Amino acid sequence: MNLRNERFRQSLRDMVAGKVLFDEPTKKHTSIGVGGVADALVFPQSRDELRKIISCLGDGDIPFIPVGNWTNMIVKDGGYRGVIISLQHLNRVIRSERNAGHVLIDAEAGVSLAEIVRSSADESLTGIEFCAGIPGSVGGAVRMNAGAYGNEIKDIIETVDVMIVNGSISEFKRTALHFEYRNLDLPERAIIVSACFLLTKGVKEKIQERIREILDIRKEKHPLEYRNAGSVFKNPKGLPAGQTIDAVGLKGTRIGGAQISEKHGNFIVNTGNATAKDILALIDTIQKKVWEERGIRLEPEVRIIGEDE
Repeated sequence: MNLRNERFRQSLRDMVAGKVLFDEPTKKHTSIGVGGVADALVFPQSRDELRKIISCLGDGDIPFIPVGNWTNMIVKDGGYRGVIISLQHLNRVIRSERNAGHVLIDAEAGVSLAEIVRSSADESLTGIEFCAGIPGSVGGAVRMNAGAYGNEIKDIIETVDVMIVNGSISEFKRTALHFEYRNLDLPERAIIVSACFLLTKGVKEKIQERIREILDIRKEKHPLEYRNAGSVFKNPKGLPAGQTIDAVGLKGTRIGGAQISEKHGNFIVNTGNATAKDILALIDTIQKKVWEERGIRLEPEVRIIGEDE
């Protein structure tokens, strides 16, 4: 199926009550502000619309990829040949008592982690404070097993609902899921539609204090004043990636409009006019120098999609 066929484009429009954008510049959406044109960007308003979309794309063998807040993602300058599915309107949250002292938070994929952290603190629920300041959404955070300060999403997961390409949804218990460092192993083209977190009742003042501490640390150490895609590399065993990059003298290195942050070596920032090519060239420079000088192979944490220009 040709995505430039007007009949097919109209069929996509008919499936979605919300926006459907064609030939859309992804740099308008990615947190780091780079990326070429995507053939289509759709905004399903419900699970039913999502089901219709991916069933249609699966039947037509058309590539697609789900996105949440567009963080931890770099789209190459040649853009994406296929359909990008924004899950931002899958934003339902349901809270329920599990047993004495525990509450389940059932959140759809498009809900921001910031919202979950804030509302949980308001309700004196502890366990998810470590996610404070992580800019992603629930779906992306579960997919990459987001973590900080010795905790990971897998530690508080109860169940995850996953939609496969035929549109069916299955609920997986935590024990049936294969979490790894910064990854959840799922079938190809599977989409996380929601996740259920098990939190514990605690003391509101202590929870809020811990969140403030984490946010202050992030503000001090991370280059939040520039557009970025979060941590670029997974931490190798031993020295964290940022310190490893600093140790080989690369902090502040610039290619075009992209720069290795002066604040934190594991962040690449867009100083204003970066391209994906600039950022990818910096990633390559870092990997080569760290391998040559330290014998460490740094593996990207950011998701890189699309085609070269």
